[in-house]
Amino acid sequence: MTSNDWLTWTAVASLAGWLWLLLGQGGFWRTDVRLPRHTPPADWPAVAVVVPARDEAAVLPDSLPSLLAQDYPGPVRIFLIDDGSTDGTGELAARLAAEHGGPGLTVDSPGEPAEGWTGKLWAVRHGIALARERTDAEYLLLTDADIAHRPDSLRELVSAARFGGYDMVSQMARLRVATGWERLIVPAFVYFFGQLYPFRWVNNPGARTAAAAGGCVLLRTDAAVRSRVPESIRRAVIDDVSLARAVKRDGGRIWLGLADHVDSVRPYPRLAELWRMVSRSAYAQLLHSPLLLAGTVLGLLVIYVVPPLAVVAGLLGGPGAALAAGGAAWALMAASFWPMLRYYGLRPWDAPLLPFTAVLYLLMTVDSAVRHYRGRGAAWKGRTYA
Repeated sequence: MTSNDWLTWTAVASLAGWLWLLLGQGGFWRTDVRLPRHTPPADWPAVAVVVPARDEAAVLPDSLPSLLAQDYPGPVRIFLIDDGSTDGTGELAARLAAEHGGPGLTVDSPGEPAEGWTGKLWAVRHGIALARERTDAEYLLLTDADIAHRPDSLRELVSAARFGGYDMVSQMARLRVATGWERLIVPAFVYFFGQLYPFRWVNNPGARTAAAAGGCVLLRTDAAVRSRVPESIRRAVIDDVSLARAVKRDGGRIWLGLADHVDSVRPYPRLAELWRMVSRSAYAQLLHSPLLLAGTVLGLLVIYVVPPLAVVAGLLGGPGAALAAGGAAWALMAASFWPMLRYYGLRPWDAPLLPFTAVLYLLMTVDSAVRHYRGRGAAWKGRTYA
């Protein structure tokens, strides 16, 4: 078989892969999975908000006031758990609460994580324990310190959970896309996440797929108790997906969608910050398996890289069949990416750049594996997990 034949057949395989993805992967490319329609409950249950925070003084002034300003008719109590911060996160949180008023805020610290726990989940464990000790909250809102909520966010989450009978409702926060690198990397991050965990499959009680977005998770307290959360997932680096699996495995109904009223305020102005965000957990996503890593690299090359290569080769005098198949695959790829760009308010002509972004993600994933085998694994704010 000649090199032209190889190029043609791999371009055809890529086109077949895109047809399968678009028709058989749960409509992952659609962005209309938003909070389901609901009616307000007759009575508003108590909610405890748990915010794990480690060195978050830079973003807290943009996020914590949004929790303090929630327009929620029922009882709310906020527990900010300072996970060993060295930048005055806890003190700043107390000052913001004094300035802005709102629900009661408790700032506490659990100390260093016990053996076998990640720092975030150790903080979440402490926050949930305080919430159960000091409130009769029916729901727990687990939200990250860099997440800003619109005033009606909590009301909408609770209404949707009550109306739909969900044990867990999670929204993928709208991430920041202010810089060039953010515009290139961030929409693709959410796009790839949806490709791995199609939201419609997640929301189907009969499907095994389970996932959540850790920045915004509303969880029924009794579901947390039933699933022994977070003890049952204490070692998880990708804790949001592990949380969703634990809840769904124990019979809980879960829902995941894109957010309209929840935004991340954390900036990623340079490629280095975005690179660390992806690479710290990418190999954990592959279960630290060299075989899965090899399959992922091969899949990314065939699905994302071959189409533009086939087009370029065809335009330079290569086989017409490769040009046609590669062009069709590239067009389908760009069309599937356009809804996510539109969700982020970006230009449609950025969609053909997805192959370049996919190569960056491929390199980030390989780097994640290299870091793992060098003992630097999932590193985050001074901690490294095996």
